[in-house]
Amino acid sequence: MSETATAQQWICISCGFIYDPEQGDPDGGIPPGTSFDDVPDDWFCPVCGARKKDFELHEG
Repeated sequence: MSETATAQQWICISCGFIYDPEQGDPDGGIPPGTSFDDVPDDWFCPVCGARKKDFELHEG
């Protein structure tokens, strides 16, 4: 896993939640250090329940 891929953050277009690979989503079964590409397709936003496909690369 490259440093660049790990550092990319993704934002939920529904609610603005930011998925940070360094933090993961432990409550959702995603351990810290998991790149967004490695997150299962059936994962959903922990805030609003949006699907993984409803996230965009965060450029901030």
